[in-house]
Amino acid sequence: MSPQILPIYLINIDRAAERLAEMTRQSAQLSIEINRVEGVDGALYPREQWIDVDESLFLKRHGRHILPGEYGCYRSHLLALEQVLAGGRDAAIIIEDDILLDDTFLARAIAAREAAPNADLIKFVNHRWKGFRTFTQSAEGDILGRCLFGPQGSTACYLVTRSGAEKIMAKLRVMSLPWDVAIERGWDSDTSVYSTRTDLVGFTRLRQKTMIGTRKSYLAAKLPAWRRVPAHLFRTIDFFRRLIYVLGRSQPSRSSLIEASGSDLRISRTSV
Repeated sequence: MSPQILPIYLINIDRAAERLAEMTRQSAQLSIEINRVEGVDGALYPREQWIDVDESLFLKRHGRHILPGEYGCYRSHLLALEQVLAGGRDAAIIIEDDILLDDTFLARAIAAREAAPNADLIKFVNHRWKGFRTFTQSAEGDILGRCLFGPQGSTACYLVTRSGAEKIMAKLRVMSLPWDVAIERGWDSDTSVYSTRTDLVGFTRLRQKTMIGTRKSYLAAKLPAWRRVPAHLFRTIDFFRRLIYVLGRSQPSRSSLIEASGSDLRISRTSV
């Protein structure tokens, strides 16, 4: 039996056994091999034991304190990228344990990579698409592009190439933003990041049981308004850097490329 074209790495912490069971069920039902990456449970690590964190820079950039769940999420995705590199394949998919796959997913993911051959990373799930600029369309009909406004949110499912993983690991080793914010800043990490115009996967009912933080915990972590001024300045500068990235970078080198005039501005187990 030939290996799966795109290996899939599933981030899952030990106490999320119900989520693992659901992903295992999906894997068997769809005949998709999923490699478990044992994630970091941020709730188990006192703040003084955190590693590779620039908390002062996080406060300046984001205007609030890091939640333990955010730390665990960040470290877990870095571990998943390490597994991608160790696997030796040209590209792989990283997923979180609350998504819902279907029998079209792998074909659509492969087609998306073919449609954007210069991409280092393609996000398959986002929370926002404001100011989406279309660059190309895959053979499976999925539109790929970048957004003028962000962050788009979510790292529940994305494709990353080997070279992309190397760049991201080098640039984002030290945490100074939440993972979902940091990873899409291709202008800072010198990576080519795209997203699909619509989600390629759904979510299970288990998504409601958040492992990161509640709305109340996010609000409690916020700095007073006057101390959030540096964060507002950072976001303003980042907005203009994003505009240059979206409007000025080269588009995917593929015959199906859509010109700017047509743009749409509207489970095997791996423990670590």
